[in-house]
Amino acid sequence: MEGYYGMARRDLPSPLLIKEGDYKNSNQNMAGHNKWSKIKNKKGAADAKRGAMFSKLGKAIAVAAREGGSDPDMNFKLRMAVDAAKAANMPNDNIERAIERGSGSGEGGEMFEGVYEAYGPSGVAFVIETLSDNKNRVAADVSSTLKKSGATPADQGSVLFNFDHKAVIVIARSEAITSPEEFELGLIEAGADDIEESEEGWIVSGPIDAFKALVDVVEAAGVKPEEASLQYVAKMPLEIDAETQEKVDKITEAMEDLDDVQNVYTNLA
Repeated sequence: MEGYYGMARRDLPSPLLIKEGDYKNSNQNMAGHNKWSKIKNKKGAADAKRGAMFSKLGKAIAVAAREGGSDPDMNFKLRMAVDAAKAANMPNDNIERAIERGSGSGEGGEMFEGVYEAYGPSGVAFVIETLSDNKNRVAADVSSTLKKSGATPADQGSVLFNFDHKAVIVIARSEAITSPEEFELGLIEAGADDIEESEEGWIVSGPIDAFKALVDVVEAAGVKPEEASLQYVAKMPLEIDAETQEKVDKITEAMEDLDDVQNVYTNLA
């Protein structure tokens, strides 16, 4: 199986087709609650594997610093990577070393970003993002792990058409947001094309070129996003039964255990 490399950057619903200037507000408490549960479960899993998570976050910081410089105020990608590291309680010394490594003042070789595609049970689609200093090693590791865990590596492009690459911002409810209506209006003006509201907060998505503007709106409201990243979002989310979900979870966990895998996305609802 061949992955492909470039500047590409968990399971969220696809926005409906939006007319220009319009957006979708999904105020579905049960669906929103389920997605927040997934976010919390993902954080819990990361806490249990903190050392591996710090390694992945450090790689992302180093690549961002190498691409756009070592100043987070001038390098939005680096700022987002550092914020993600701080949210995971990564020590400041580790963050600084990763920035130094990326900016050339520390040790470390060139890193390559890759995207791999696969199919799992019941037609579940997987998109796997990697970050590695060895293309051959990561290709072999991804292919072998997919097969051992019950998935089938797919040809380039055969899975990605099921996804949109979007900016996704997760915001917890906060007393700082005194007017949810005005807050949502600001997000719409910044480019949001999907706002899903629940008791826990908001999951907002929009085009990649609106990423910084969306984050700026959230921070201007006096809150920090729970999560802010570019993600592959399913166009047509798939419903599966509990047995299939267990198989998908096994595949996802096996892939995330690989040091060179940064993110795993599926087309599940």
